[in-house]
Amino acid sequence: MTCRLEKKGLEELNTTNILPQTPFWGRIKRNQGFLPNGFELTVSKDMLVNREDSLSKVGDDLLVLTKYIDNDSCYAYVPYGPKLEPSFENQGLFLEQLSESIKPYLPPNCIFIRYDLIWENQWAVEEEYFDGSGNWTGSPSSHIQEYRVNFKTAKWNLKKSVSDVLPKNTFFLDLTIEEQELLKNMRYNTRYNIKKSIKNGVRVQEYGIEQMEDWYRLYLDTALRHNMPLQNQEFFSTILKNQDNGEKGVKVKMLMADIDGEFLSSMFLVLSKKRGTYLYGASASSKNNLMASYALQWESIKMAKEWGCTEYDMFGSAPNLQQTHPLHGVHVYKKGFGGNLFHRMGCWDYPFHEKLYDLYRFQELKNHDA
Repeated sequence: MTCRLEKKGLEELNTTNILPQTPFWGRIKRNQGFLPNGFELTVSKDMLVNREDSLSKVGDDLLVLTKYIDNDSCYAYVPYGPKLEPSFENQGLFLEQLSESIKPYLPPNCIFIRYDLIWENQWAVEEEYFDGSGNWTGSPSSHIQEYRVNFKTAKWNLKKSVSDVLPKNTFFLDLTIEEQELLKNMRYNTRYNIKKSIKNGVRVQEYGIEQMEDWYRLYLDTALRHNMPLQNQEFFSTILKNQDNGEKGVKVKMLMADIDGEFLSSMFLVLSKKRGTYLYGASASSKNNLMASYALQWESIKMAKEWGCTEYDMFGSAPNLQQTHPLHGVHVYKKGFGGNLFHRMGCWDYPFHEKLYDLYRFQELKNHDA
């Protein structure tokens, strides 16, 4: 089994459905203090899923971000990568070989590399991790996860991260079916709310950066209502400013729903290759009875389908219907649109400097428990 890397310019990375592995994402993260680096990754096929010819190799692009913690140390982060997916038993070995291959390209003071894995969670395909109602009960303890993932590795060095960065659970909608079929797959209440919203006169339109203040007012309303960490207005402006105009690039649509000129709900729809992603959403505290967010989401789904997307990523939900989960309400709302729930492996770390990593992890644990 082999794993090889070659440096590649950020703007040379190929277009992909995986939004956080695009040049667009690299540009956004650069504005947030990360240093983006592109690579072409080549691995032997015998490490991957459903490969018959184990003697040949397969390649794909990889975006790696570096972030400085202080003047003396940094870490590397791979958002939703690598895209190449090994068989379950080879995941640890693959990450170990990849980490050692990336290491020479990273600063000498890089403490660890963190992978935000998009691969299907190994424990989401095992019956014993589902309850009697068919709800996934989640992954086992980090110790059990690490024991399995490190199987076959030489250094037994992979650690489950303290927390996950990008959404670990999401709903995917199949956009290859007709609109009527999409509506049919929704829950009755969701279909009803879409119709009610349209009947109430809610209008959905795309807006440019000149309406950013209106978007941000709705965002502030939502963030304060749900006690979310606040982003500034420039954070969202950067998303619009960094989209690609090229045919193979990433397109961002800022959609807002209003009634009689009063904005009630808003979102960012991001189109990357064949996938539409519901990246950010916001809504007003008032006039919830008009169900504006349902008309908005339905218009976004139709827009992604019309664009040529074959799938729609709701980008984040709870792992199950447990009412105590902070994303329970979000989960119920998104589940209503009829998608399939997908569970990812989440974040995993490969330390290069064990003692410094332990110190960083200890601080993360303190912040996580605060």
